[in-house]
Amino acid sequence: MKKQKMQYKLVVRLFTEDQNKAFGPGIAELLRRVDSFHSLRSAAASMEMAYSKAWTIIRNSESYFGFKLLSTATGGKGGGGAVLTDEGRDLLQRYDSFYTELQEYGKKLFAEKFEDFNSLSYFHLHP
Repeated sequence: MKKQKMQYKLVVRLFTEDQNKAFGPGIAELLRRVDSFHSLRSAAASMEMAYSKAWTIIRNSESYFGFKLLSTATGGKGGGGAVLTDEGRDLLQRYDSFYTELQEYGKKLFAEKFEDFNSLSYFHLHP
């Protein structure tokens, strides 16, 4: 049997005090794409997500946080669109910063706890 090298994956989700999932990697990516495309419909399509699901995710998160994540304009002659609100942008920046810092700490901690575990000598020393 061949030994597989161990690795870890860090996933960060924010929950309400009632344990409702309020924010995580999926909605963060959705907001990044809205920021890029200026459209919730285009952002959802680029993630192969139904537009209705995207709205549900956004509305649920907004209800948990108590503020709007997006500012939208309805279509028509000039076309519609969506942009992040100041609060939505702030939340996304805080989430990304928090994730990045946790990831940096996680790499150090993983190396500290598992460096010898991933070496071949570990298994020879710990039968």
